[in-house]
Amino acid sequence: MQDMTSGKPLGLIVKFAIPLLISNCFQQLYSISDILLVGHLIGVKALAAVGAVAPLFFFLVVVSIGFTNGLTVITAQSFGAKNFERMRRSVAIASILSASFTLFFALIIFLFMDQLLHIMNVPEDIYADSKTFLCVINAGVIMIVGFNLLSGLMRALGDSKTPLYFLIFTTLVNIVLNFVFIYYCSMGVAGSALGTVVAMTISFICCIFYMNKKFPLLRPHKSEWRLRANMCKEHLIIAVPMAVQFSIIALSTAVTQAICNKFGAATIAAMTAAMRVEQLGVQPMVSFGIAMSTYVAQNYGANRVARIRRGVLECSLTSLCLSLILAVFVFACGRQIVGIFITDDSNYSASEVISMACTYLNISVLFYFFLGQIFIFRNSCQGMGNSIVPMISSIVELLMRVFAAIYLASIFGFVGLCWASPLAWIGGAAVVCSGYFYTVLKISKNVRHQRLSNQKQKISTKFAKI
Repeated sequence: MQDMTSGKPLGLIVKFAIPLLISNCFQQLYSISDILLVGHLIGVKALAAVGAVAPLFFFLVVVSIGFTNGLTVITAQSFGAKNFERMRRSVAIASILSASFTLFFALIIFLFMDQLLHIMNVPEDIYADSKTFLCVINAGVIMIVGFNLLSGLMRALGDSKTPLYFLIFTTLVNIVLNFVFIYYCSMGVAGSALGTVVAMTISFICCIFYMNKKFPLLRPHKSEWRLRANMCKEHLIIAVPMAVQFSIIALSTAVTQAICNKFGAATIAAMTAAMRVEQLGVQPMVSFGIAMSTYVAQNYGANRVARIRRGVLECSLTSLCLSLILAVFVFACGRQIVGIFITDDSNYSASEVISMACTYLNISVLFYFFLGQIFIFRNSCQGMGNSIVPMISSIVELLMRVFAAIYLASIFGFVGLCWASPLAWIGGAAVVCSGYFYTVLKISKNVRHQRLSNQKQKISTKFAKI
């Protein structure tokens, strides 16, 4: 466990973020290993089949993760305030609500899968493989969400290392299983999905046994498993807007993918490879954002607003440096990295697919600074219990992304589609940064007012004794 309410802010954040970064990179290896094996062992068509429905899987997972992250904000705040009974109740409520939430959305995906695939404009030649992949993934999504919930609970107590150890092991298992299912068992894209589900199930089970033994502080008592309306409401006030926020982000990605699917399998494969490279490249900024959520939540619970402001400023400047380094790296090595995912087959040219992927990366990398600020300020707002501003920011991202995907793509084709993410990042960053400063000013005013009231109360008590 790590108390982040004292010590040098940036040092604590970096120390907390490094295991998160390694963990996130290994988590990305899940999807990257899928793409590598599918692209090389099966072909571009299979790669397109996986990429065509990736936003639907992404939607289900990130909405559930957004919901569980919102629930664990209360856990982190309770830990920062040293209210351990409230913290245990938070763990119980988070477990029940997240399981119900995830099962509900998984059922919706199963019932309306064909309609969703048609809305996504999945081409007929890859339709069957896309549906198979989504069915298998959706069947095991509860395990994926369960692992992320348990990881979030451990991070709420300042432990970002333990989830990493489980994830490294499970990533290696995932790679081995994918290879076995695809190469030896000839299961095609279904093997890729099954390997991911089995590996995450192992992670989930291991986390349960480990936390039960090593984190007794998080183990709710029998009486604390009872749902209380006031605490449920307190959790849902934060979790639901975060789930909506994540759903808006996922929806905007799905709209972009639906437009991309109209361009054919080669373009789908190019975007799939480019997005995997981008997702791995921005993980340092993602990790800082997650670290800020815990850092801000603990300091908010301890009423240390000045530490929140200092930590956010230092983290923001660090993110700026990271975005510049990433830009140089992508321009220098982007083509070689994308080439790892793509190989020639009988229907598609690898050089054509690689060129399109590099076009996307060369445009988007110039705007990583705005994406980094979104991660930092959005998670900081959520750490202070403000989920409305991040949700508004996500709506702005959705509108700008849809505009670019539909309007610019119709005029400039694939290049217009590549501008969807940068425009969305600029709009989202402007909103969430403004919301952060408003929230901090409001909280600072409340803290000063509370301190003044306490001083007056002490003086009154002192004179009363005299």
